[in-house]
Amino acid sequence: MKPAARGIAFIAQFVVLGLAVAFTIGLVWPGTGQVLRARLGFGPTPEASSSTLATPPIASGPASYADAVGRAAPAVVNIYANRLVSEQPSQVFADPVMQRILRVPTGPVTKRREQNLGSGVIVSPDGYVLTNNHVIASAYDIQVLLYDGRVFKARVVGSDDETDLAVLKIDAGSLPEIPLAAPAHKQRVGDVVLAIGNPFGIGQTVTMGIISAMGRQLNLSSPEIFIQTDAAINLGNSGGALVNAYGELVGINTALIGQAVGAEGIGFAIPVASAKQVLDQIIATGHVTRGWMGADYGAVAVSADSGLPSAARGVMVNDVYPGGPAATAGIQPRDVLLRFGTTGIVDANDLRRREAMQSPGSTVDVSGLRNGIPFTTPVKMVQRPSIPVQTTANPQGVSPAIIPPHSP
Repeated sequence: MKPAARGIAFIAQFVVLGLAVAFTIGLVWPGTGQVLRARLGFGPTPEASSSTLATPPIASGPASYADAVGRAAPAVVNIYANRLVSEQPSQVFADPVMQRILRVPTGPVTKRREQNLGSGVIVSPDGYVLTNNHVIASAYDIQVLLYDGRVFKARVVGSDDETDLAVLKIDAGSLPEIPLAAPAHKQRVGDVVLAIGNPFGIGQTVTMGIISAMGRQLNLSSPEIFIQTDAAINLGNSGGALVNAYGELVGINTALIGQAVGAEGIGFAIPVASAKQVLDQIIATGHVTRGWMGADYGAVAVSADSGLPSAARGVMVNDVYPGGPAATAGIQPRDVLLRFGTTGIVDANDLRRREAMQSPGSTVDVSGLRNGIPFTTPVKMVQRPSIPVQTTANPQGVSPAIIPPHSP
């Protein structure tokens, strides 16, 4: 064999032997190659590599929510509200059109008792109960059934149409109080929530879901926003508790979009922060105060001559109520409002919430543009007038989560 051929064969033997040894070492000590490359400066250290490849830990939920239910459920009550309804018998026509047009009375006006069924939560050991206003509206007799089976007659301390909340008082002491979620614990879309209430009057029931959305607005003229959830909220859940996985109150269940319009798993709750503000004011004064400057406004209409950037924030004034604070301050339709006090306005919802938080009688500087020219004017707030609760979603079937009145 030629010397060159023998040299190539010799080298090939050693290469094969070296690969075999490396394979054996790698099989027995898998990290050896990575360590050698790191020491020779050809790769990352094992620590850096492991931290790069490590996947973030995934939080695991509890196997049971019984502890959360056990913490919250004793403070959830059933509410039975009785009212008197006047009705007059009339002649019945087979044709629905004739029935609407020609209602011929056939007897005297009579009164009958109707009963609404809803839920509520105990918010203090001395007997304050928070529920929905539509549960107890116009009721002459309100009975509260506690978790332990006791029944108490309740009186209305105060109510608020705009948030659809009411505060009741029962004469009892040492009651279980529902824990409130801390303001620092911000609810997030995807958080697990439990709805506790009295659906269809069958007794206390717990359903589970998640927070589907935050900041939903059901009434364009109201500053109030809602939590959307897919936890099953049925008729009778109105005023009941929406709690987190720790049994802390995050909302008051109030409305749903029903299957009559093909919806499923769309319910709404009043955030606990809003409910707490209403609760504290009603207990202190019997009513809720909100600031109002007497103007309707919407999204900014950006045009070529508006002098505004395409992504401008703020609101455009659509209308000003004659004699209202905005009119007195000289604010006009088509004004663009950019600042409320010392802070910029994000959008119409932001301004409604901040306006409502002002005390009647306080003065706030409002800044904006009129025909592209900056202006600032002081606006003296007044008490927001009562506005009938008419949700913009009613055509889509949003309805209170309350059992319709029926004869006992």
